[in-house]
Amino acid sequence: MNFDKIIGNDNIKDLLEKTVQGNNLVHSYMFIGNNGIGKKLFATEFAKMILCLSNKKACNECSSCIKFNSNNHPDFILLDSEDGKNIKINQIRLLQEQISEKPIVSNNKVYIINDSDLMTVEAQNCLLKTLEEPPEYAVIILVLSNESKLLNTIKSRCTKIVFNKLSNSDLQQYAESNNISFNKNMLDTCEGSISKLIDFQNNVEYYSNLDNIINDLSFKDIIDIWNESDILYKSKDNILVLLDYINIVFLNNLRNTNESKYINGVQIIEMTKKRLASNANYDMCIDNLLLKLWEEFNESNDRG
Repeated sequence: MNFDKIIGNDNIKDLLEKTVQGNNLVHSYMFIGNNGIGKKLFATEFAKMILCLSNKKACNECSSCIKFNSNNHPDFILLDSEDGKNIKINQIRLLQEQISEKPIVSNNKVYIINDSDLMTVEAQNCLLKTLEEPPEYAVIILVLSNESKLLNTIKSRCTKIVFNKLSNSDLQQYAESNNISFNKNMLDTCEGSISKLIDFQNNVEYYSNLDNIINDLSFKDIIDIWNESDILYKSKDNILVLLDYINIVFLNNLRNTNESKYINGVQIIEMTKKRLASNANYDMCIDNLLLKLWEEFNESNDRG
């Protein structure tokens, strides 16, 4: 992987390349932006450039690049949450032990802490000791989406690089080059996230089902709508993504038709989100959602 193969944020590509080539590295960075827009890929490629022995973008020929490409570089560590929920203090302590050892292959050592906003407060305070007095050869990159979860003392010691979400044209380029089927509603729902686009591809039948439900609201009895909506009843862990997709469909239809049923539909969706957030009975929330949408769509037909 090279920067020219990563989609979007070209200004950051230029900045990072010039930073390495001009030998203007600092010891700690924060890569901030929405999930799924490529921050981790950028951080990994940046690390490869820093460690490259040829002082080019990343030559892919020196011993450092060869070891990096084979996931066998002794001067590079990518730290992730072990349970998907937290990055704990013992992981940071291990990082500190490793970072104190001098580089073996390259002139630097690079540590990426992915989803670093998952660090516990104890882990952050432990990391702070290293950020305050880092070894001269060390570069630490924090990759995160929620800056507010980091201590101010951590943020004040890092150079912040903010990533823009990818445009729909960026997503379309990625989809076409990777044979991913898509439509405008899907691209809009992704909000610039490639990982969301891939999720659409992996669950395309879900969204096809949602399209059918939306199209049937004006033509079928509410009992039939309930019966064909298993996808909503069985997707408790993913319901907010599905509701966001329905909202996007309604908003795009509103722009095309200016019919009030679509803006009222969005309001019904948002009210359902609030009920779910307040821990209301899940199945009853979906029952009520579908009934309210059905009533709105059929009353609008009667008004027409």
